[in-house]
Amino acid sequence: MTSYFRYGIIIALPLALAIATYGVSYGVLAIGAGMSYFEAILMSILVFSGSVQLVAVAMIASGASFMNLVIATSLLNLRNLLYGAALSDGFHQLKRSTRFLYAFGINDESFVLSTSKFKEIGPAPRFFLGAAITFYVSWLLSSIVGASLGNVIDPVAYGLDLAFPVTFAALLVQSITNYPAFATMGLAVLLTISLEVLFPTNQFTIIIVGIVAPFLGLFLSRKGR
Repeated sequence: MTSYFRYGIIIALPLALAIATYGVSYGVLAIGAGMSYFEAILMSILVFSGSVQLVAVAMIASGASFMNLVIATSLLNLRNLLYGAALSDGFHQLKRSTRFLYAFGINDESFVLSTSKFKEIGPAPRFFLGAAITFYVSWLLSSIVGASLGNVIDPVAYGLDLAFPVTFAALLVQSITNYPAFATMGLAVLLTISLEVLFPTNQFTIIIVGIVAPFLGLFLSRKGR
């Protein structure tokens, strides 16, 4: 058990460094959007989702209403329900109260890394826990650094905004090895291009794609079983 937990930390560390650069960008942008230091850090503590937090910051900067902010971020985070469903088979032996705690650690990074490694070592909740804690600590500390720097640095000028997406894409490519994964990727690309052509710079594109495409992959995966 302990070895899997430690293994999760070790395997997660390289991606955690990329997450840290992303976290610094979030902290800087959050302060620039008018959030207070406390608000920026509290969001990282409670939400723990880079994509959702950056969408929220962008909406705050554009003057979106609180209700639109809640709806948009809630819809974007619905994909975590699919992640949880995909991981549930490996966590059924845990107590219900423990599963709720594990659920907080579900995000893009922990899901992709865990599902990839579970193919090698089998379902290992402790591995997931080690990876999730590593990502959480990295995200929280880097958010604090970014919020502390405020407007001192420009994340775009230093390429910090690209560090995590590039690293995550490299990790994700390794997981696209079956038909459901290819179908999900294909639908995501098709939807993204179509929505950008029909509704350029639409802020809901990422939300729509993030919800619809994973459903296809989950459906095909369940059907295959």
